[in-house]
Amino acid sequence: MLWTYVAVAAVAVVALLIVFRMVWRVAEPNEALIISGLGAHSSTEQVNETLGFKIVVGRGTAVLPGFQTVRRLPLDIRATPLTVTCVSSQGIPLHIKGVTAYKVGDDYGSIANAARRFLEQSDEQVMSTIHELFAGHLRAIVGSTTVEEMLHDRETLTTNIRGSLAGDMEKLGLVVDSLQIQEIDDESGYIRNLGRPQAAAVEAAARIAQAERDREATEREQVAAAAKAAAIRESEIAKAGYQAEVDQATSKSFQAGPLAAALAKQEVVVAETETAKLNASLAEKQLESSVLKPADAEAYKQRTLAQAARDAQIAAAEANAREVQLRGEAQAKATELTGKAEASAVQAKAMAEAAGIKARAEALATNTDAVVAQQLAEAYPEIVRAASSSFDKVGNMVVLNGAQGIEDTLVKTITMGGSGFALAKQLIESLASKKVEDDKPALESVADNPA
Repeated sequence: MLWTYVAVAAVAVVALLIVFRMVWRVAEPNEALIISGLGAHSSTEQVNETLGFKIVVGRGTAVLPGFQTVRRLPLDIRATPLTVTCVSSQGIPLHIKGVTAYKVGDDYGSIANAARRFLEQSDEQVMSTIHELFAGHLRAIVGSTTVEEMLHDRETLTTNIRGSLAGDMEKLGLVVDSLQIQEIDDESGYIRNLGRPQAAAVEAAARIAQAERDREATEREQVAAAAKAAAIRESEIAKAGYQAEVDQATSKSFQAGPLAAALAKQEVVVAETETAKLNASLAEKQLESSVLKPADAEAYKQRTLAQAARDAQIAAAEANAREVQLRGEAQAKATELTGKAEASAVQAKAMAEAAGIKARAEALATNTDAVVAQQLAEAYPEIVRAASSSFDKVGNMVVLNGAQGIEDTLVKTITMGGSGFALAKQLIESLASKKVEDDKPALESVADNPA
């Protein structure tokens, strides 16, 4: 029996829970319950008017199934993009893009207005209505504003639009949480042209600033490069100085050996020069004793013999003439004999001279070298004096190749003397022949006319 009561009580509890579950409705934080039907009326505390439905926000309420209907109205925020074509107060067509964020107001009046207008509509229908509403007010505001004002003060533009929308949005039970103008553009290029002066000024300022930075950077680079070059120059100068000292020491060390060798060679050359001088002096003495003195003696001998022959011939001629003269005087003949004697004496003298000349010519023909030697011996002092005069202004004469050089020089000198000797011989022969030819008519005349 007890268990029966327990079971019945349990069934009753479950039934009550099921009924409660079916009747009780709870509004979510972002929604409002709109209850209409039997006994569903809002109190005067919620709104200033009597509504034909009940609004429940943020709590639960009982709904009589079959007698009442409950609907949910979202209270969360929604966003609608705006793309509007309008004309500014200057008559410039503009394309304005923006976005608006809106929601149902939190008060019961806004919820009631929104419920009356959007409760059975889809989100697309609501967004289309809001777009058209915003587009109308945006065109009105833009039509009384210049492009420059919209560009320079978009905050004022959005404030004016929101102020213009406030009345209509309130009637719809909506409030604007945010309104942003994203883009203002025109097909005529008016806005772009407005920005060109400022853009050009900004670009010019940027180029000037860049040029200034480049100039400063260049100056600093040049200063740094100059400092670097100066440092390099100082380093190179120091290195060059050190290298010069090293090269100088190296050169001295390298030149020490050749310098000593050169000094030693110089001493050898000086010694060889002195030896050459002594050899030349010796050769000169030898030449004088072996060549010059014998030549002088031979020349003196030939000259003495020639003088003796000439004197003998003259003496013979004079003796003959004297003899004829004495003979003429002794005989004391007539004047004719005296004349003949005188003629004979003259003839004898002429014949003696002719004989002397002939003898000299024959001597020249048979012993030319002796005659030339005699003539050269007579003129040799003058020849030596004239030849040595060319060395009067010579301070020092260096003979190369030592004693061999002096010997070669003496041989060449003697050879040249021999050449001169042959030339003198030819000259004397030609002169003697010419003399004989010149005296030949006179001799023939004397021979033909002895009287």
